Amino acid sequence: MTAGGAPAVGIVGGGDVRLWGIDGAERLTRQLRAAGVAQVVRDASPQASASSVLWLRGDYLFEDRTLADLLRQPGVALTASDARARAVAVHVPAPDAAVARAIVEGEADPTSLPSVVVRSPEDFSTAFVRKLHKAAPPVVLPVRSERAAALERHLFDGSYKGVTDLVTKWLWPAPARAVVRVCARCGIPPNAVTSVSFLLVVGVTVLFALGWFGSGIALAWLMTFLDTVDGKLARVTVTSTPFGHYFDHTIDSVHPPIWYIAWAVGVTGPMNVLSVLPLLIAIVAFYVGGRFFESFFKHAVGGGSLFAWRPFDSYFRLVMARRNPNLIVLTASWLAGVPHTGLVVVAAWTVLSTVVLGIRCLQGMQVRRRSGPLRPWIEELGNEAEVVPAWARPFVADLAAVRHLVQ
Repeated sequence: MTAGGAPAVGIVGGGDVRLWGIDGAERLTRQLRAAGVAQVVRDASPQASASSVLWLRGDYLFEDRTLADLLRQPGVALTASDARARAVAVHVPAPDAAVARAIVEGEADPTSLPSVVVRSPEDFSTAFVRKLHKAAPPVVLPVRSERAAALERHLFDGSYKGVTDLVTKWLWPAPARAVVRVCARCGIPPNAVTSVSFLLVVGVTVLFALGWFGSGIALAWLMTFLDTVDGKLARVTVTSTPFGHYFDHTIDSVHPPIWYIAWAVGVTGPMNVLSVLPLLIAIVAFYVGGRFFESFFKHAVGGGSLFAWRPFDSYFRLVMARRNPNLIVLTASWLAGVPHTGLVVVAAWTVLSTVVLGIRCLQGMQVRRRSGPLRPWIEELGNEAEVVPAWARPFVADLAAVRHLVQ
């Protein structure tokens, strides 16, 4: 934000093209509200009380990181990423607001304001998206009806974390995109999807405890799928709320060990569950320990996700003892007719995974003490993220698709 506080924002136009159910002006308004901007007006001049004014074209698609950078930096005219490279955003002191509006409307040249520096998205924002732990070249794209499907795909892909488990990364994207589209068209809010996930968590727990592993596994996989859908739906429709965030993350954090305890009850029977008590203690204790190490690294060691620190950590996140990889183990053990063995493997893998996280925290502390603050390896790619070795590409955006959009 500027020294005088958040700028006022004016949106010029919006177009008739709706992406994931909302037009450009409404999308920008939601993004800006989420960024903490109190004054957003459409096709009108903002009130003069703000120290600076940011004008944006509503018929262009802006990313959250680009908007955040624009809000922080006055004296910038940002061009689009297409061949025309016209100025589509201008942030200026309030006295220059009228000229800035003329610039984004195409009626004046950015050079008419000597204090304004013209920047492209690529040299204005970084390629590393810290919140999603991935690299993607920053772009500002025109919203055209003939490219609506491709832009929706771009928004959906952009909502995905680069570093996550192998199921979420490679199995769920295609079906999740189809379900998110249905939800967006029907006006189904993300919190409704999360509520269904919660009911499935309860149902799976009961089924596992009763020893009905096949039915429980089927519902468990459905729950993990909906856990992908709700987050992506919130991001592409810009409808995330603090309640929804904490509701979803509380469910994600709490239910996995409950499922493993229920599985143990189903395997041994409620009267004999004490026979596997050491396994359950190991699972719960090391699960909590793993979560602690992740939080400790983020807040006290690296200033970001442990899994984005080095390539090893990103690849380890694909298979470490989290819900989805562990559910693969339980599914395989049920299919093989040895559900008790599945519990043993989950316990062993949870212990080993947490030990690895603890070691990485210690190594991170040593590196920080010796060399200063840690940087995520993906961030080190810089804005040349398209020049990366093949082994790094799972954590970088689909650059061919992005290049197609900016042509």
